[in-house]
This record gives sequence, C-alpha cells and structure tokens, in this order.
Amino acid sequence: MHTTPGTPERAPGVRTRWLLLCLCLIASTFGTGTVSTAAATKPSARQCDEVPTGVDTRNHWLMFRVPRGLMPDPRFDGRPARIQVHRVRPVYANGKCPGVTNRAAVLIHGRTETASPTFDLRHPAPEGGQLSTQEALARAGIDTFAPSLLGYGRSTRFDEGLNDPGNASLRPYNADGSCSHPEGCDRTHNPAAFALDQQGALLLTNPLAGQRRPHSSQHRFARVDTFVRDIRQTIDDAITRAQPTDGKVTLVGYSLGAQHVGRTLYAANPVLPGSAAVIAKVNRAVFLAPFFGGPTEETTPPAGFVTYPLNVAPRQPPSMLPPDREAACTGRIIPGSLDQIWEQIMEQDTEGRNWGGDDPGNPTGINRSPTFSSYGWNAAVAGQLTPPTLVMQGIEDRGVPGGAANAPAVYNALPAAMTNKLLVQVQCAAHQLHNEGCTGPRCTPESGTPYGGRPGEPWAGPHSTTKAALIEWVKSGTFNGAASGRFTVDESGVAAPTT
Repeated sequence: MHTTPGTPERAPGVRTRWLLLCLCLIASTFGTGTVSTAAATKPSARQCDEVPTGVDTRNHWLMFRVPRGLMPDPRFDGRPARIQVHRVRPVYANGKCPGVTNRAAVLIHGRTETASPTFDLRHPAPEGGQLSTQEALARAGIDTFAPSLLGYGRSTRFDEGLNDPGNASLRPYNADGSCSHPEGCDRTHNPAAFALDQQGALLLTNPLAGQRRPHSSQHRFARVDTFVRDIRQTIDDAITRAQPTDGKVTLVGYSLGAQHVGRTLYAANPVLPGSAAVIAKVNRAVFLAPFFGGPTEETTPPAGFVTYPLNVAPRQPPSMLPPDREAACTGRIIPGSLDQIWEQIMEQDTEGRNWGGDDPGNPTGINRSPTFSSYGWNAAVAGQLTPPTLVMQGIEDRGVPGGAANAPAVYNALPAAMTNKLLVQVQCAAHQLHNEGCTGPRCTPESGTPYGGRPGEPWAGPHSTTKAALIEWVKSGTFNGAASGRFTVDESGVAAPTT
C-alpha cells in the first residue's frame, strides 16, 4: 500500500472513520438544505434505525423546455424553464434497517401560495413540534416532494410573463368594446380570482412610478395542462430519488391543487398523451380542501379569457368565520402563523417583495401568481378515477367556490365500484385546516380520544388531525382503521363514522 512520506499509515478503522469524515465534509459543502434531528440516540447493536431520527430539508431543480403549444403565449414555446421542488425527507442517523418501507408523497399547492408556505410552515405548534405538514410526514418515514409549479415561487416566471409588472391587469374595456386608455385595456373571465386594474390599485407607486404600462404579453399565463406537465415530471423525480418500495407515490392536491391532481389522474386527457402510465405510478390520491367543478376540457368563455398573465395580491387579512362560529372554534388561528406564512411567501417571491405600497422607498411586498384557464376537475373526471382516494375538508371552509360542499361532492362522484375511498369532514376547521389549532375547554373531549392524539390529552386542532390522516392514508390506505366510508371529526377532535 502506498503512503505519503512522513505520514504514518492509518489503521483500517481509523482510515474508515477519516473517509467518512471527508464524505460528510463534502456533503455539507455542496448541500443546500438543512438537517433537523431528534434528541441524540444511542446506536443500536444492529447499527441501524427502524424509525427516522430527524429530517433533511432542501430544494432542487427540475429542468425542461416548454413543449410547443402547451402555454397560451406561443413566445414561450421551446424556452428553457425550471421547477423548484421543496423536499423534506426522513433521516436515519445509523442507516435504515433492512425491511423498512420506503414511501413517497408529492404535494401540490393551491392558487396563490406556493409550496414551502403551504406544506412546510416553519412555525411552532402550540403543543410542541412544528406546524409543517412535510416535516410531520418525514418524521413518520415518508419522503415528501412539493413543487412550486411554473409561475410560482422560484420556479420560472419568464421576463415577458410574470417578471414584468406591466403584465398585471389594466382598466377594463368600455361597454361598447372600445378602450379609452393609451396603455390598453383588459378583460377577465374570472373577476373574483383575476381582478382588473391591479396596476392602478397595487403597483402604481412600486414599481410603476406613477405610470400604467402596456403588456408585453396579452395572454393568460397557463392552462391546467401546463401544471399537469410539471406534476408528471415531479412524480418521476420523486420515484427516482426516494425509491419507494412499491415504485409509486401518493399524490396530494390542496385547494386549487386538487384540480391539477384531478386532471393529472384523468385517463382520457387529450392534450397530454400517456396518462395511463402516469396513473400507474400513483398508489393513492388525496384531495384536501378541494376546489371542484368547471368544464372537463378547456373551453373559451363567450367574452374570451383573461388578457394578461400576471395576478398580484397584497398580504391578505385572516379568513374569518361568522362571529358565532369564530367564538365557538377557539384557537383556530394559531398566533404568529399568518405572519410566518407571509414571510415564507416573500422569501420565495424575490421580485414581488420589492413591489407594492404607497411609499416609493418602502415597498410592502406583493404576492405574484399566474393567470390561467380552469378545467379538468368535475364529476365526470372524478367518476373515472382509479387510485384509492381520500377527500378531506373543514366544515367551516369558505376559501374555495362551493365551500365545504366540495368534499362530499367529490366523494359522491367517485366510482361506485371504488372500494377504498374515504370522506373526512372536520368541525371547527376552515380552508387552511392543515395549519389550524384549538384552545380552551372544547379541545378536551368529554369522551373518546382525539384522532391522532393520546388518551387524556386535549386536541391540538385540525392541523394534527390532517397530519395524522395523511400519514395513516399514505402508510395504510385507511382513516381511523377503515378503508372506506364517511367520517366526521368533531370540535374536540374525536372521529366517528357518519351516514
């Protein structure tokens, strides 16, 4: 064996430890994430771990070129683009023991909030631990992947797309179809989601310096199949990286993400061939606080689609319930959680955080998101789903059109022959049930144990129920031990079957 002159030869055990140290140093140099570990544990005699000892959090990128005809503005055809994937994976300090199952989940965000603030909220839970859904799943041994879809977060937005503040909406056309403004006019097919004159309302001081601008793109940014392409690539990436034992992922769609997941699982998709192969890679589906309804395929509204690509919004006030329900649902909004959501949104929106406000030198920050056409998730699509399906929603949900009626509508539309389907409705839970809590006497049940909790301990709130339900579903395809049926979680967190 060759040794460097003047350097004593290392014993085999010392040499092995030295190599491991070098590898650790190299990993820490090139890694972009963080590792969170549980309290130090003694290595077992087997030198392996049955359960995770911590989690590793990091981002990576999926590169691609925009397929021709997939985006409404043809100038983006063939352009290079990238998707940011936020991964939180389980860590086994002493290595994973043989026979421990590998599991993976892909989580799809909603209309305005991107992946990290939705699924990996870095805010402490009042009862201990974190509100983060991804961390909870990772500590249960589930490798999680949350992409920021095209046009969101740090994924590609395009300079002539969402990076141009002049692509936010202008004032409307006149009733006769004429335009009275030199910079141009706009129309919208969905005023509730894509409002007009956002340049004048939100951007006129920062960054427009008092002057509305004409658009560099006069198309909606995306269509649903634009996002389906992103989801397909993320599924393949998750399977490659996580190596799930069954070779499949669980696919979770939150809010409007339910529409994108539903379209991804639509076998008859005429726009993107190969749906059957994609569906074969999904072992189970989850629709969480789902959007539901609309046409099966993209159809042009009578007045046409929205004529601009960029939607902008300031920080939103908390979503409140009617006074009597807010008083009854004590502790629903966890103190500080909304601040943390906004902070993480601004972390991801490197351009939008410099926009907004009335002071030229002090922007307040604006959340940017794409405009798009909406289709592909309705009773006709749900009726042909094949993966086992969990539908879960807060009974107080007013965050999507249709509100709390959406979850039972999805469940009722699922194939009658599907034997592994579940509906879970949670009392005192609203649209962000995965981040909501509980305080006061109502949290201690008079009888029974909160779902996912411990006997004798109060309910931590909808966030704990959501995490426990996702973990049980990913691991076993059940809720509260059942493979099918309807359940209600009461305002104290106790789950019971309903008819």
